Amino acid sequence: MQAKPIHNTPPYIIPPLIRASPVHQASLPQTLTKPKPITMPIPNTDVLVPDRPVPVRPFIEHDDSIDASWDYNFLFMSQRSETNQPITLRVVEGAIPIDFPSGAYYLTGPGIFMDDHGSTVHPLDGHGYLRAFTFDNVNKKVKYMAKYVQTEAQLEEYDRKTDSWKFTHRGPFSLLKGGKRIGNTKVMKNVANTSVLMWGKKLLCMWEGGNPYEIESGTLDTIGKFNMMDGCDMEDHEENHGGDVWEVAANLIKPILYGIFKMPPKRLLSHYKVDSIRNRLLTVSCNAEDMLLPRSNFTFNEYDSNFKLVEKQEFRIPDHLMIHDWAFTDTHYILFANRIKLDVLGSMAAVCGASPMIASLTVNPSKSTSPIYLLPRFPNKLEGQKRDWRIPVEAPSQLWLLHVGNAFEVKQSHGNLDIQIQATACSYQWFNFHKLFGYNWQTRQLDPSIMNVKGGNELLPHLVQVSIKLDSDYNCQECDVKPIQEWKKSSDFPATNPTFSGKKNKYIYAATTLGSRKSLPSFPFDSIVKLDLVNNSVHTWTAGSRRFVGEPIFVPKGQEEDDGYILVVEYAVSMQRCCLVILNPKMIGTKNALVARLEIPMNLNFPLGFHGFWAASESQI
Repeated sequence: MQAKPIHNTPPYIIPPLIRASPVHQASLPQTLTKPKPITMPIPNTDVLVPDRPVPVRPFIEHDDSIDASWDYNFLFMSQRSETNQPITLRVVEGAIPIDFPSGAYYLTGPGIFMDDHGSTVHPLDGHGYLRAFTFDNVNKKVKYMAKYVQTEAQLEEYDRKTDSWKFTHRGPFSLLKGGKRIGNTKVMKNVANTSVLMWGKKLLCMWEGGNPYEIESGTLDTIGKFNMMDGCDMEDHEENHGGDVWEVAANLIKPILYGIFKMPPKRLLSHYKVDSIRNRLLTVSCNAEDMLLPRSNFTFNEYDSNFKLVEKQEFRIPDHLMIHDWAFTDTHYILFANRIKLDVLGSMAAVCGASPMIASLTVNPSKSTSPIYLLPRFPNKLEGQKRDWRIPVEAPSQLWLLHVGNAFEVKQSHGNLDIQIQATACSYQWFNFHKLFGYNWQTRQLDPSIMNVKGGNELLPHLVQVSIKLDSDYNCQECDVKPIQEWKKSSDFPATNPTFSGKKNKYIYAATTLGSRKSLPSFPFDSIVKLDLVNNSVHTWTAGSRRFVGEPIFVPKGQEEDDGYILVVEYAVSMQRCCLVILNPKMIGTKNALVARLEIPMNLNFPLGFHGFWAASESQI
């Protein structure tokens, strides 16, 4: 493979008035109403940004919907600034521990949501903005850099000469107010904004619909596309599908998707796995046309530490699925069948430009159970297995799987196999493709009520443990789904110590909410939860009032599973600050959990990130 080059909260202090440069500053939606004081007039202090003021809100005890909307939308402010040189972050609380490993924490996510021509895109369609926090164990400093991933779409939509943006690609989740809607076939723009990975000395930013982009780790400059899917076309080893009606349909759809909509033939899923036992990187891709057909093709690849392909398995599943995350064990790949179907009316509205392209699909709640496919990872080693992997295990509840924390298997003495998966899931009733994050392209604001619906936490993302018991022939004897440690509060981004991936683990961490805000009881998250799966205990650390958190990342330090540190970005909306927080996992639940808080300069505040990766320096490996 070769890279292809391409052209607990401190007192609020009102900050001084800062005048930003004419461009390149964080911005909130122009139509966002300034929150009103509740009890008495409070002086407003504005941070001036291009074309629109951003009000700085002091803490107000009364929690109304206006405050909630302002706080929520602050998390999705655009940030046009980049850093050409690393910036040393200031420690504002605690101290960087002397035993913190050297390495880099990479965080990716969307960076811009509004262009200069009236269009606002869905957060999932925002151009990838890579953030890097580099830890120097010798000097006890943390340096920060951030740059846009220069994808083909980013180079087209950003004019460096005029320093302006004009969105021309709709993206699958968005509509363009200031651009062409009807007949706009620029749909699947690879924005490289979902996950980031360092493997085989290559830093990669990944998206859900195409090859990743390779980044130069020292400068964060974009090198180009990194082709991970060449030679991954499906080969029908077992049977000929040439006369299959769906294969005929696929052959009719392919020229439209590939030729008109310029979609790549393969979609590489943004979620990868690292097998810590074998020191392998695991990825999965699927065919682009599978999104529209009731059958799915999956190709699993495994790479060694030098990025050499050492294992490849292909599967054709007779079901219409949308997979975002997945799991693996020592013997199986595990796919939770998020079942979808084609929405004919939604497709017509999407083609006409009245709805996002994702409106062509909708969830399929036709079954009360959740199919789980157990796919043999090494089929040549399972010659005695009689079970047909095409027949799924039926979980006794309907759940839409979002993210997986860990999975492992335990071989019993009599040959039976127990599989456990720790994940986050939500209900089919709540999940809505084009309303995620409360996107509204017409108002140019995000509606927080979409992510905070009433009706019980079981509808919203929450932590679940799936237990599957197989007999010696790998036939399912029992499948059970229950909340982890009965923690039913809204949660997501499950994480574990990465050295325990694929192994039996004791601890799992996640971003969660304690539900203290009346208008924002479920999302954004404001706490980190640590669940002890052995001692049945739950402990939390809370960022503080009007402070939110993203995905936690575990940085291993020693041999014990919770020996290390947790990194998490904190968004202090009351002070308009982003901070990097270091937590001691052993102390979560006590007042000493916070080890250090480092502050990002205000002019470099960034939006809510998606997924990150800790890359230890070579001297630490």
